[in-house]
Amino acid sequence: MLAKVRSCALLGIDGIPLEIEVDIADGLPAFDIIGLPDASVREAKERVRAAIRNCGFIFPYSRVTVNLAPADLKKEGSSFDLAIAVGLLAATGQIPGNGAVEEGVFIGELSLDGKLRGINGTLAMALTLSKYDGYRDTTIFLPAANSTEAALVDSIYIKPVNTLKDLAEYLNGTGSLPTAKPLEPNTDQENNSELDFNEVRGQETAKRSLEIAAAGSHNALLYGPPGSGKTMLARRLPTILPAPTREEVLDMTRIHSVAGQLKPDSPLLQLRPFRSPHHSASTAGIIGGGKVPRPGEISLAHLGVLFFDELPEYRREVLEALRQPLEDKVVTVTRAAATITYPADFMFIGSMNPCPCGNYGDPQQECRCSPPQIFKYRSKLSGPLIDRIDIQVEVPGIKYEQLERDSSNGETSALIRSRVEKTRELQRERYKKIKVGANSALRSRHFEKYCPLSREARQLLHQSFQSLKLSMRAHDRIIKVARTIADLEDADTIGSSHIAEAVQYRSLDRRD
Repeated sequence: MLAKVRSCALLGIDGIPLEIEVDIADGLPAFDIIGLPDASVREAKERVRAAIRNCGFIFPYSRVTVNLAPADLKKEGSSFDLAIAVGLLAATGQIPGNGAVEEGVFIGELSLDGKLRGINGTLAMALTLSKYDGYRDTTIFLPAANSTEAALVDSIYIKPVNTLKDLAEYLNGTGSLPTAKPLEPNTDQENNSELDFNEVRGQETAKRSLEIAAAGSHNALLYGPPGSGKTMLARRLPTILPAPTREEVLDMTRIHSVAGQLKPDSPLLQLRPFRSPHHSASTAGIIGGGKVPRPGEISLAHLGVLFFDELPEYRREVLEALRQPLEDKVVTVTRAAATITYPADFMFIGSMNPCPCGNYGDPQQECRCSPPQIFKYRSKLSGPLIDRIDIQVEVPGIKYEQLERDSSNGETSALIRSRVEKTRELQRERYKKIKVGANSALRSRHFEKYCPLSREARQLLHQSFQSLKLSMRAHDRIIKVARTIADLEDADTIGSSHIAEAVQYRSLDRRD
C-alpha cells in the first residue's frame, strides 16, 4: 500500500516543495525514514506513532518506509510530522487517499497526544508555494498557531488544525475546519510606539541628522560623551521612518518567522524592526550562521534599524563583517551544508564615545586618557567601515542652562515622519525606472542624471575633497546625503548649502 502526501521544507528563507511517500509492506515490523533526514526528522517516528495511537487510530504492525523526496536535499526540523501521519493513515485506508490528501499540503509538528505545535517559517513556505505551478489556490493544513501569518499570502487557502483527529475527521467528511482569514497589519506608528522625538531636549543638530538619515535611508554614527543622549536618539529613529507597506510586512515577518522570533500573541511585525545586539555577540550571531545557516541580526533588522551601542566595544571581526552587507544589502553565508543568501537592507546606526573615558573634547569634563589610548580606541574602527557610514555627527553634552531653555517639547515624531514620508515618496517616484528605493542606494552612474550640482556646489565639493583628503566612497556618500537634504527642501538641483551641510556630517574625516 502506497500513499503520497505533499509537504514543504525550508532552505534559508525560502520553501521547497516536498513529496512524502509512505509505503506499507509485509515483513517484520519496522519504521524507516529515508531521504537525508537529520536527527529531528528521524525522531518523528516516535511522535507519529504515539500521536496516531492516542488519537484512536491504528498504527500498522508492518514494515513502514517513508521517503522524503527529493532525496538529495538535507531535511531538518519537525515540520514533516503531520504529512507523515496523514500518509500513514491514507496508506492504511483510515482516511481517503484522494481529494484533499492528494491536493493539499500538510505542515506541522505533532505532540504525543496528537495536538499540533507551532513551527517556524510557515509564512516563508506559503509565499514560496504560492509561486509554484500546481500549488496556486491549493490548501495548506498547518498548526492553528501559525495560521494568522500564513493567511497573509494571496492565492493560498489556510486551514488551521488543532489535532490530528480533527484533521482526519475533516478528510473523512465527518468534520469541518475553518479557513483562516488574514490579519491586516496595523502600521500606525503613532499608536504603536511609546517613544517620541519630542522627549529629547536640545541636540538639534543630531535630530536634524537623523531626519536626513531617515529621509534617505542613510547610515549614521553618533559620538559624544556619556549621557549626551546618543542612545535615546537612536532608539527613537524608528518612530520617524515611513510605515512599512504590506509587501514589506510580509518580507520582515518571513525572516522573523524562519528565525523563530515571532511572538505567539503577535504573529505579524507591525513596525519596522529595531535590533540592538550586545557587543559580546559573535560574528555568526550578527551575520548569520550555524550548521545550516540561520538569519543573523543584520537580516532580522531588514527594512529596519540595526543599532550598535558603544561601537568600538564590538569585536574587530564583527565590525569588518558588516562592510559587505552595508554595500550590497544582502549577505551570503556559506557552510558545508548549504550556501544561503539572506536580505540585509537595514539602516546602520552606531554610537561611540570620543575616547575610553568619554570626555575628550568635553569642556565640562577633563579627559583622563593619554594620546596613545585615544588613538588605540579610535583605531578599532577601520577606515573602510567609517567610509560606509554616510552621516557622522557629534552629540555634545548638554548644560543645565540649555535644559531649562529647551524645557518645552520640540517637534513630535509624527511631524518629522510626515516630512520623511513626503521625501521618500519623491524618491520612489524619481527612481521608479531604475528600481531604487532611496538616495542611499544610488550608484555613481546615476549621479549625472539624478544628482545635478550647481556650479558653486561642484566647486565646494572639489575643495572639500582636496582639503579633507576624502576617498571616492566618501565623495559619493556626500553627494547622496546632499541629494537627500535637497529633497527635504524640494529642490531639484543640489546647491552649495546642501553640499556644505553634507560635508559637515563627515565629522570623523575632519577630526585630528
